[in-house]
Order: sequence, then structure tokens, then C-alpha cells
Amino acid sequence: MNQLPSPLSGIRVLDLTRVLAGPHCGRMLCDYGAEVIKVEPPDGDLTRFSSPRVGSLATYFIQQNAGKKCMSLDLSTPEGAEIFRRLAAESDVVLENYRAGVMDRLGLGYETLAKINPRLIYASISGYGADGPWVHRRAYATVIGAESGMTRMQGDARGGNYSNDPWSHADTYTALEMTTAILAALFNRERSGHGERIDVSMAETMLYVNEHVHDELYDGAVDPNWIRSFQPGDYPIMQVADGSTVVISGHPAERGTFEIIVNTMDRPQLLSDPRFADVQTRLQNLGALQDEMRAWALTLPTAQAFEDRCAQFGLAVGVMRSVREIAESDWSNARGAVAHVPDRIGGEVRIPNAPWHFTNSHVGTSGEPRYRGEDNRTVLRDILNMNDEEIDKLEANNVLSSRLPKTS
Repeated sequence: MNQLPSPLSGIRVLDLTRVLAGPHCGRMLCDYGAEVIKVEPPDGDLTRFSSPRVGSLATYFIQQNAGKKCMSLDLSTPEGAEIFRRLAAESDVVLENYRAGVMDRLGLGYETLAKINPRLIYASISGYGADGPWVHRRAYATVIGAESGMTRMQGDARGGNYSNDPWSHADTYTALEMTTAILAALFNRERSGHGERIDVSMAETMLYVNEHVHDELYDGAVDPNWIRSFQPGDYPIMQVADGSTVVISGHPAERGTFEIIVNTMDRPQLLSDPRFADVQTRLQNLGALQDEMRAWALTLPTAQAFEDRCAQFGLAVGVMRSVREIAESDWSNARGAVAHVPDRIGGEVRIPNAPWHFTNSHVGTSGEPRYRGEDNRTVLRDILNMNDEEIDKLEANNVLSSRLPKTS
């Protein structure tokens, strides 16, 4: 058993969030060692009903919530709201992603909870923020991708072929930004003694993580001898003789990089080719230059031979793999990049492990996924000192609920 302490050991988080942005933030805090209590409504997190499933648990839900305790509490009832207020008084962080105004209507807004617990970190995730003209608009990752310019930029890079990204970047990036904000607030609390209200929007996040925004907003002249904002979308995808797919990290038209690539390919005649005389002509003939690179790649027998050749000239190379291929690679096994989580019916589910490796602290995915409401009694007994009679009454009045698998 690992005896190292966890960085957030002793921190308690009430996670009211659903689907992805908030739950992933909560999972990160859990993987740092916080006690994360997922507080679900009677209907449960939407992702509990997704597929694939193992036993009574959806693997999507498992990936974002393994290790958390799970309560199911009807906050719309006076008793449920009061229980949450009592839990907030004993907690460090409240994480929520309800629409603006909902928490206030439930009597669980920041002003209310901060009076109960002045050291509380109150963290809210929303589509467009807690104020402003778009405050009440509904938002999911695909909506934010479109509104933030990301979908447009991706489609423009594909010649006008616009489509929704299959990955919910707005959710996961926002989770990362919120996690860092919570950690900063916890650190500052040690100095100030006071809690904090944090408001992170998905739309602002997608601007913040888009490294090309500066270029989109620039109206001045640009030196024609430089590639604007690096443009990694222009780096060609190539195949070697055995069918493996590879990529070089470096713009083939860029000054310096072009010469290195030509030397790597051992095709000095391209240096005097008028189509590739300077950055502008290389950009105008980028397709032809990429074709030269693809033709050369086919002369190499394997991806390893390709990488060995490129390494001689200092070029970074990657092999295109499936998620399964990298998850089952020697690298993944050595780094522990995939965690094996109990599926609660005698088997395991593989999910990505936390990527941090600490020397003097224990971090990473641990614990098991929990059924809805499975920890109702444990949480209320341990934190609020409720007895079985009180808890039985809350269950009878549907303030608490649970959905546990049948045992027979």
C-alpha cells in the first residue's frame, strides 16, 4: 500500500457537476488526493445512462468519476438544501455547473454559503460566465466550439469542410482551467484565511487555449519571410514503405526547417528549385513540397527507419497510432498511463491515468466507481453525525435516493 501523502489530502470537495467539464475537474482534484463527494440529483448524472456499460455502470461515467463518493440528494426540497448547506460548512470546495441563478434559487448561492463557511472556495463553470448578455444561454462543447471560432478555424484549415469535433475540447479545457483556479484559491486561502468565488466560462477558456487568437486579431503587416503563428496544420502526414503513418514536427516552408528537411531527404536539388526559392514560393507550392516529402518517406522501410534518419538531423517524429495502440505500448506500461479500475462485478475497466508523476507525494487514479447514492449513509454519518433513524426518514421522504444493483 502506498504510504506517501497526497497533495490535497484533507481537502473536501462537494461536486454538484454533471456530464464532463465539472466532473473532469472533480476527478483531477480526486486524483490529487482530495475527498470528492459527487452530489447527484435523483435522476443521476446523464452519463450514467451512456454506453458502453459494464454491469450497472457506464464506462464514460467511470472515467470521469472513479474514486469519488456518490450521494443522491434532492436539492429542490428544503431538507435537501439544508443538508447541502451543512455539508458545505464542513467542506473546502463547492464545484457546480448549473445555469446562472439556479443555485441562488435553491438557497445555495455563493453569498449564502460564504456566510456559513467564509473559507469556502465556490467554483462555478458555465458556458458564457456568471454575468454578461449571454449569461442565460444554454451551452455544450459543440455550441462553444462554434461560438468561440474553433469550429470555423478547423473547417477553414480543411478547405471549408466544417464539422463538429468528436472531442469535447471546451469541456476538458475548462476543467483544466477550473482545476488550476481552485488550486490557486486554496493556496491563497492559506495566506489570507478567506475563501473565494471562481467563475470560469467555457467560451473564455476556448479563447485562452487557442494559440492562434493573436494572429486572428492582428491587422498589421506580416514579414513574408516568416510563417504566421507556426501553422502546424501544414505539417504533412506521410507513409513509409510498410504502411505505417508518420509525421515530422516542423513547417516544411519555414526558413531553416526547409533546409533541414531537404538535407534529411538527401535531395539537395530542391534547394535550387525555383518553386521553393523562399518562404513565399514554398507556401505557394506547399502541395508540391509536401508531395516531395511523401515520396521520400515511401523509400524508407519502417517508421523506426524514418525516425532514425530524422533524428540524425534533429527532427521530431511521431507515428500515427490508435488510442488502443498507445495504451497497450511499452511506453504506456512503463509510465502507468492507463489505470485499471474495478468494474464492481469482478472485472476491470481501463481508463487514462492522471498524467502527473510526483516524487514525494501520491497522486493518480485510485478507488472505484460508485453507484448513485451509494455513499448517502456514509457521508451523512461521518460528516453530519446523522443516525440511521434520521437517514431512514430522509429516504422515506425522497430527499435521499439511491440506485444500487440488485444482489439477487
